[in-house]
Amino acid sequence: MESKTVSEIIEEISPYYKKKGEPEATHTIDHDTTTETVEAIYFFVLDLMNDFGLNVEKLVDNFTSTEGGTHFSEVGMKKTRMQEEASKMLANAGVVMRSVLQLVYDLKDFKIRLAHYDELKSKDERQKDAAILALKQIWMDKVDINKGNSSIKGMAMGQAGFQTLIDAFLISKDAKDVDKIDLNDRVKRILKPRIYEFNLWIKQSESELKKRYEMQKTYLKSQVNNLKLYARWAKPYLKAAQKLEAKEQGREPSLVNMFNSLRLELTLIGKSKLDVEKSALAGDLPKDFQKMKPKRDYYSCILVDFTVRGIPRQGVTVGRSEISFKGYALNDDELKKLDYELQKSDIGDALTLIEGSTTESLEQMQSDIDEFITEPEVKVEIKDSSNPFKALIGSYNKKDTLKGTSENKEQSKLDDNIKKDVIVKQDTWIEKEHFRKFSAKNAADTAFGLFDVYKKAHGMASYT
Repeated sequence: MESKTVSEIIEEISPYYKKKGEPEATHTIDHDTTTETVEAIYFFVLDLMNDFGLNVEKLVDNFTSTEGGTHFSEVGMKKTRMQEEASKMLANAGVVMRSVLQLVYDLKDFKIRLAHYDELKSKDERQKDAAILALKQIWMDKVDINKGNSSIKGMAMGQAGFQTLIDAFLISKDAKDVDKIDLNDRVKRILKPRIYEFNLWIKQSESELKKRYEMQKTYLKSQVNNLKLYARWAKPYLKAAQKLEAKEQGREPSLVNMFNSLRLELTLIGKSKLDVEKSALAGDLPKDFQKMKPKRDYYSCILVDFTVRGIPRQGVTVGRSEISFKGYALNDDELKKLDYELQKSDIGDALTLIEGSTTESLEQMQSDIDEFITEPEVKVEIKDSSNPFKALIGSYNKKDTLKGTSENKEQSKLDDNIKKDVIVKQDTWIEKEHFRKFSAKNAADTAFGLFDVYKKAHGMASYT
């Protein structure tokens, strides 16, 4: 199924042109030459549009080349090079991504542990007891277990006579509590030093855990910045590789596999904004419109389509060019909708294959990353504050830390403006009868003017 042309998209998204079914004007030139290059023809039209005062953008740039031609092999080598460079960057990004995932999981564990220490300061005795029991379990599983068979769990489960050791440890708060419990002396002699070790650990581990938590957060920020850096480096190569991908030729008869030929499809749009105040002063619009501030701006738009059947020769292309000049009157909403549809079309091709498989997981991970990056810093006392290596672990001004985040937010806003769908409303009576009609007339006149200048400049008598 072939993709839609820009003209078809306009006539589909615009309520006005959907009903009208055609542009304001259409003029077509067939230019067949073996002496003048396609590049010269293209830049002549581009410069001509600029001379007419139009703000010009390129909307479509597609090519298809035959497999047996030189162009196909040359472009293929360039595309392969771009893909190799992008693969390297993405591989490095994958390594950093795994590091970021591990850091996020570690920080979540630290946060749960720190919550137990906060609950120790609670006035609710039941909450304090629950926090003590949780920390005792962590101490037995993470610290005491390193003693092997002489650990509390090792002795309780592997040696006779110590079955009560775990329960006694969980109940006791200090050595006095141990003496109150009905236990044999051998169990008490083992339990007392373990209680002492635990109480000492609980005092020291909180500050150490907070230090590790802050260092892991700082490292997470640096890894996220590295990830963004690799993504930024890979993006130009991915875009270049995508642009170097040939469009499927299908059953196009002008392309024969063993011929040295190519087909180009280029579309330019030139826009001229309607100045309501100046037009009213000139008498083109009612005088009452001089101080009017329209809700939507209207533009006279010229769509120039190039369809080229060419032969590559030593870096240039010669052949037959079909150039179509079309005039449209479009408002802000219609132009935004057009940008959205074109962007959606581009993303729907190559980049979606890369992004689609990871979008959901990345969005989920982004919320976790933001949770730690934007979290207020916990103050931890550090004796030596003159460490010259602080910059290496990211200990710098907090404003600088958040600067990259704000820049990314601004960039995401720009991306959202393109990716956000727009609902195009029907014209009001004033827009339809005045702004649209006047812009349409200018578009028709400009389209003919461009066509006429081109025809005369190239000495052409026949045209459509």
